[in-house]
Amino acid sequence: MSYRITWIEAQRSFEATRGETVLEAARRAGVTLPSECAFGGCGTCRVKLVTGRVHYAEPPPALSPEEAANGYALMCQAHALADLEISTERVLAAPTPPERHRASVVRMEALSRDVTRLVLAIDNNVRLAFRPGQYLNVLLGEAGTRSFSMASGPDETLIELHIRRIDGGYFTQDLLSAMRPGDTLDIGAPLGGFGYHEEDYRPIVMAATGTGIAPLRSMLATLLGSEDVPPIDLYWGARTSDDLYLHEEFAQLAAGREDFRFVPVLSRADDAWSGVRGYVQDAVLADYPDLSEHALYLCGSPVMIADARRAFVAHGASVRYLYADSFTFQHPQCVGAAQ
Repeated sequence: MSYRITWIEAQRSFEATRGETVLEAARRAGVTLPSECAFGGCGTCRVKLVTGRVHYAEPPPALSPEEAANGYALMCQAHALADLEISTERVLAAPTPPERHRASVVRMEALSRDVTRLVLAIDNNVRLAFRPGQYLNVLLGEAGTRSFSMASGPDETLIELHIRRIDGGYFTQDLLSAMRPGDTLDIGAPLGGFGYHEEDYRPIVMAATGTGIAPLRSMLATLLGSEDVPPIDLYWGARTSDDLYLHEEFAQLAAGREDFRFVPVLSRADDAWSGVRGYVQDAVLADYPDLSEHALYLCGSPVMIADARRAFVAHGASVRYLYADSFTFQHPQCVGAAQ
């Protein structure tokens, strides 16, 4: 009997028999799961079991009972007992549990023809504790929730959101267009496991499309304030130059630093554009045909993220160091292109 193993981040599947470990089956199929010692002692092959069950001939030393109870497994020692979906994404812990807050609108500003900057203040002068890369939910009662990544840094008093208008959208068009300073919103925050993995300490490539730039902007506010940060390249893809609503901000930031480079990329550039043309993932690969030494952070459209994952892994990137906002798999944009 064999079971199908699906590795979510790499978008690869393979078959494993009950007589072999998942890692052995992966190697037989030519799938390179992260691994080192192969005897359960280092924990490099630790994954999250999204679905399915495994068993061990002996409990592996690098997997605690608490981790096993929470759905983690070591692929070098695990034998499948059912079809498995596994995730190698390393989710960061939140600095504080999510809570409900009342927030007031401080100001609104059009950043482009379809993106609005919404600035909020938590009532009673509360400063929201969050990790750069996290998001919040706007709570709309029976209308559900709308989710937006925070574009501001965690040291800032106010919370900044970048909201893309969706034609016919209940919140992004109807409510937002009627909103005024002093109006209030109920929010739930902080949420999400996306963010900077300091333990990697590798050269960083960030790739975003559209308002996917928001969580990366938040991360950069913290990273570039540190005295010890790896070099960072930020690639931001858009259709036209008007869509690069923070172009000057990032260009000025890059001009003053040797450890930060900004590369705007346009897929529908006019004749006046002298910069990089095409798709953002292709622009990354044109500069870095070998990504084996990099950590990569992706946020934007699901199509970009899926294409970038495949292309980057094919050019040496390790999925262990490739991060995308998991929120993307549930919504059209990881920063709240919800209606």
